[in-house]
Amino acid sequence: MAPKKEKGLLETGMVAENRRARFDYEVLDTIEAGIVLRGTEVKSLRNGKAQIAESYVSPEGGELWLINANIPEYVQANRFNHDEKRRRKLLVSHRELDKLAKGVERQGNTIVPLKLYFNDRGMAKLLIGLAKGRKSHDKRDVQKDRDWARDKQRILKQG
Repeated sequence: MAPKKEKGLLETGMVAENRRARFDYEVLDTIEAGIVLRGTEVKSLRNGKAQIAESYVSPEGGELWLINANIPEYVQANRFNHDEKRRRKLLVSHRELDKLAKGVERQGNTIVPLKLYFNDRGMAKLLIGLAKGRKSHDKRDVQKDRDWARDKQRILKQG
């Protein structure tokens, strides 16, 4: 479990995870990216509320953007609230950005968000992955392998 403050607010730890991404895509490489947020967005994330399951990352104009991520409005922030599904800029080095952009352009891969979390310093970070889409028969093979690994562990544990 993530450490919490006395009011139930997250200091560090996971806020949201895209569990479907590892099933739908074969993740080739992962990169930790910073994310540009407004104050009410940070407050909402500290409450542990966000969804990145239907979002994606797009390199546009020499920058990296998180699109369609849902960070709900912060209830106590009346008129200065943020738009829930606005585009958010991601912070990565030029070398990482070039690597991701080339992976998308040349090989036809996609960039998917995997986890949204607060690191040890309390900064909001997004773990993104350069991924290759899986076909339905590949998904069945992966599911079969996971089931067999789980059964094998169960058998070994029982003796």
